[in-house]
Amino acid sequence: MTHDLTPRPLNPAPPAPDFAWPGGKKSAVFIGFDVDAETAWIGNTPANVNRMVTTSHGGYDARVGIAKILDLMADLSLKGTFFIPGWTAEAHPAACEAIVAAGHEIGHHGYLHKLPDRDRLDEAYDEIDRGLAALKARLGVVPVGYRAPSGENFPELLAHLTARGLRYSSSFRDDIRPYRHLLADGRPGPVEIPVNYAFDDWNFGMTARTSPRSIFGRDMILPLWRDEFAATHDWGGVTTMVLHPQVSGRPMRWHILRDFLTEVAAREDVWIATGAEITAHYEACEAAR
Repeated sequence: MTHDLTPRPLNPAPPAPDFAWPGGKKSAVFIGFDVDAETAWIGNTPANVNRMVTTSHGGYDARVGIAKILDLMADLSLKGTFFIPGWTAEAHPAACEAIVAAGHEIGHHGYLHKLPDRDRLDEAYDEIDRGLAALKARLGVVPVGYRAPSGENFPELLAHLTARGLRYSSSFRDDIRPYRHLLADGRPGPVEIPVNYAFDDWNFGMTARTSPRSIFGRDMILPLWRDEFAATHDWGGVTTMVLHPQVSGRPMRWHILRDFLTEVAAREDVWIATGAEITAHYEACEAAR
């Protein structure tokens, strides 16, 4: 594949439109969990399937992390969106069924958590289609939202998501408010609920035995989350969280997340919503315009 380096905006989507959040709220918070389980360790590195200690990081999801996150969300009476790879739904059906039973939204997160690659279109499309099939067969769910495994996307994949009925994506990092993608042929694509990278717990709470990267504790994370949320709230944006049960389901990090969400939930000027709810609101405002 040749690479077109012509100077241009690489995301052709128009700017995020102005619209009000429901009920006079000043900003929105989107609590999203990526239930990667072992796929985080084997999807892009298949040889890890024979490294049981390495994959045990992901095994924490079904053994401990998911249940603890569900307890936290129930204690705070909050609903979130759980992006589940198809492989995870097949490997850990009971843990994933508990998410559905608790009334949370289920989003699409690929099948084996493979990085979408524009040079391997058939593989990228298969990840979408196998993931959809697995979520339907194992959980009885047809998701409306998608978060890209390993956080990547490209024009053909956006078109494939649209063709498969996915109404929103939550992967891009180029705005603080939702906007609608523009496909290469000029048609409207999915709504984007952009991610705030500061709220990706993997960056601060996950490492591996072979990695020199440090992990960070409360004194680093909670002030960062508080300050970033306060500024996003002041600008009327959406605070999109990218959380992982194998990270934020760990004991100390569970308490950090609990304290942050407790503070946010106590406010009367913040709309805490699922991806589907935010998308439905965006679509209603779009239709009214």
